[in-house]
Amino acid sequence: MKKYLSIILLFLVSIPIQSNEFTEIFALAEQGDVEAQISLGRMYAIGEVVPKNATTAVTWFTKAAKQGDASSQFVLGMMYSNGEGVPKSDKTAVMWFTKASEQGDVYSQYNLGVMYDNGEGVSQNHAEAVKWHKKAANLGFVDAQFSLGVRYAKGFGVPRNDAEAVKWYRKAADQGIGMAQLSLALLYANGRGVPEDHVEAVKWYKKAADQDIGQAQLNLGLAYDSGNGVSEDDAEAVNWYRKAAEQGFENAQFNLGVMYAKGLGVPRNDAEAVKWYRKAADQGYVDAQLNLGAIYEGGVGVSENITKAYVWWSMAKTQGSEKAARNLEILKTKMTKQQIAKGQAVATKCHESSYKDCE
Repeated sequence: MKKYLSIILLFLVSIPIQSNEFTEIFALAEQGDVEAQISLGRMYAIGEVVPKNATTAVTWFTKAAKQGDASSQFVLGMMYSNGEGVPKSDKTAVMWFTKASEQGDVYSQYNLGVMYDNGEGVSQNHAEAVKWHKKAANLGFVDAQFSLGVRYAKGFGVPRNDAEAVKWYRKAADQGIGMAQLSLALLYANGRGVPEDHVEAVKWYKKAADQDIGQAQLNLGLAYDSGNGVSEDDAEAVNWYRKAAEQGFENAQFNLGVMYAKGLGVPRNDAEAVKWYRKAADQGYVDAQLNLGAIYEGGVGVSENITKAYVWWSMAKTQGSEKAARNLEILKTKMTKQQIAKGQAVATKCHESSYKDCE
């Protein structure tokens, strides 16, 4: 997990300060006015009205923080954590995050949990991390809610508890977090913490897929392909496979290739099938490598090319495919010694380049 929020983002929605207000704000800050000290810290942090100067920003935030302002304590935690305007010091960052956390600042509570998880500035302590993330989660902080879902699903820092995972994933999912929606869908699909319910799984896959979560798009494609939790619909399966395939999911690329090869949900198009098989094969997807070998051996959608068939079956064989090994032995009986030598040379080049040079 990463710490939450940059210094700059904290101020993007703040009301801009006019240059003629600076003198008045400075005077108030010098007199100990907390809001004025915060304003000066912000101006120096982002270079508004005055030249940007992180060191001076730290000075003014420190004055406000020492008067108990939680937002300034949070900002100082970030600045010490990132080494902005001060030498980087995780220990000092923890001190300021702790002060803000004890006042109920959810950003600091979340960051403090991350630092306990990672052992940054404190001894690593997952139980303490859970404590602070629970405080933030109970105040509605969505990143902490998702974090707790992950913890309970995996037994990280807490005993594994699928029902608790469902509870926290749902809270984050209801706030629109795509990865929480996907995680909740997977729990429904596998009957973990809730009764197995593929209709409910599809509902959450769809919410996550609409946010471009590739795994959810793939799983939604599988659901429409098989009619699991939704009416079977090849065109919808193709739609979702394509979205996931375009994000680089190799199994979606393979499945899209299959749909084109069989004319399911789209007009049959062998050239498109080859295109998507190749994308998956280039990522090491064995079934795609097997299919490419068969396509080049039979000349389906491409010109027959016995060398390319040899290459792709060799790639699948190196990954342990017994079918590819058998296919190669049969193929060799149809090849000359020169063809086999060429195939071996290209296969070696393909393997050593991690499928980047397979021609």
